[in-house]
Amino acid sequence: MEKQTRNKPVIKDEIGFILFHLTPFLLLFTGATKFDWWLLVALYFIRMFFITAGYHRYFSHRTFATSRVFQFLLAFFAQTSMQKGALWWAANHRVHHKHSDTPDDPHSANIYGFWYAHVGWIVGPDYKETKYELIKDFSKYKELVFLNKYHLLPAIILAIGVYFTGNMVNGTGFTDWTAGLSTLFAGFCFSTVILFHGTFTINSLMHLFGGRRYNTTDKSRNNFLFAVITMGEGWHNNHHYFQSSTRQGFFWWEFDPTYYIIKVFSWLGLVWNIREVPENLLHSNKIGK
Repeated sequence: MEKQTRNKPVIKDEIGFILFHLTPFLLLFTGATKFDWWLLVALYFIRMFFITAGYHRYFSHRTFATSRVFQFLLAFFAQTSMQKGALWWAANHRVHHKHSDTPDDPHSANIYGFWYAHVGWIVGPDYKETKYELIKDFSKYKELVFLNKYHLLPAIILAIGVYFTGNMVNGTGFTDWTAGLSTLFAGFCFSTVILFHGTFTINSLMHLFGGRRYNTTDKSRNNFLFAVITMGEGWHNNHHYFQSSTRQGFFWWEFDPTYYIIKVFSWLGLVWNIREVPENLLHSNKIGK
């Protein structure tokens, strides 16, 4: 299929995105402690959980139910990833499923190529505004609209918290104001950059590499490696086959830690009405293992 093109990225957004990618290089001047590296790993996986559980499985697909307070927390912590507002994210993802691998798909690598599918659509003008008409079920909540409007606020709060935590752990309290810089650059900035690309691989690579179990109208694929990187999102063909399921690793051997955590939350009463795959669909419409 011949690749098509979309509008060019907005220059100021593209420059800001590139400059943020350069912040981890500041570690060359500050160094990094063992605590900084452990925090990088922790914040990557904690925020990846909120991206897949919050942005994706809850706001985009409503695969489980929760309280108004907990849905705010899902949105808040997901937005610490700097991947825009929960309403913006979910509305665009709904477009992706409706038009998957067609010219109307926001990020089809098969149509627009790898680079546009990976990051071009995010920094470009085509999907800059939130499509509130596609997310009416959640845009009725004023606190979610507020978060969506000021989508960088949660990330700024986290960055400040990371800096002061590093200041306390690596320095001597608040007397050494440089001690928290390495924690900021590694724990927040570097982990955020890795998180960008961990998440974006689902848009750009999961319709290109992997196996196909189910016959779907798109080119979605399953890939164990990407399931590990994204805490269960790598079972993408499963998901496109039955997107209403909280569980994306349909079978016990398909690693899906996001689902396991959501299940624990259900035992604690934080979420409920977890949606499973109907048994009759698990073994139908198959084209592979």
